[in-house]
Amino acid sequence: DKVRLERAFEGIDIVIHAAAMKHVHLAEYNPSECIKTNINGAENVIAAAIKCGVKDVVALSTDKACAPINLYGATKLTSDKLFVAANNIKGSKDVKFSVVRYGNVMGSNGSVMPFFLNKRKDGVLPITDKKMTRFNISLQDGCQMVFDAIEKAWGGEVFVPKIPSYKISDVATAIAPELEHKVVGIRPGEKLHEEMITSSDSYNTVDLGTYYAILPQKSPYSQYSKDDYKEAFNGKDVPNGFSYNSGNNSDWESIESLRELVRIHVDSSFKI
Repeated sequence: DKVRLERAFEGIDIVIHAAAMKHVHLAEYNPSECIKTNINGAENVIAAAIKCGVKDVVALSTDKACAPINLYGATKLTSDKLFVAANNIKGSKDVKFSVVRYGNVMGSNGSVMPFFLNKRKDGVLPITDKKMTRFNISLQDGCQMVFDAIEKAWGGEVFVPKIPSYKISDVATAIAPELEHKVVGIRPGEKLHEEMITSSDSYNTVDLGTYYAILPQKSPYSQYSKDDYKEAFNGKDVPNGFSYNSGNNSDWESIESLRELVRIHVDSSFKI
């Protein structure tokens, strides 16, 4: 709600925009609600931040915003574009807008690890597809990315972490190796693999070591150049045509490492 946001942002320096309707199947079933929250809500956050003199705004994105095939991803891509472009419409206000994009957060509401832990009592784990992969990040690492964006962003970047992938089938094996894994098929709007940087993005992407940064495309409104950005952060160009996909990632979680991650980040009492 725009008026409510304006009151909430009064006297605030930093806004982290984490509100979203995030479940793919719910967005497919309730498209208008998803659009209201993820797109219209983003516009309201931007407008309120500019009006109230906020200094830094970081919006949380998702791997599903990259080459989206579902409504949730499409709304989050639109949100990303709105926050990047907000740097062009801020006028004389001293505010920076940037985006942080990452994969599935371990243990978050509706994510696969707590889902499989809960399903163990049924004696069967439903698997969408044995080849399905996803990116993986802890809540702590996701938060650290946001803090880094607040500190380092010049405005308009989409920050992407270098994180491992896992196979959904390996998560099931790690959590319940003795149970049957029943293939139930991909749900509406789901991808077999997730992508965070497309080959088309590669021409504007800088490798920062721990992260990638997709910089805003050069335009009459550009506030800095790619060369200036690389020099400031000791960044490097990625190869033309580079893409960052959970299926062709070079860093993978093993079944044993997944078990340890479940214990640390999801359920400390977990055991086989």
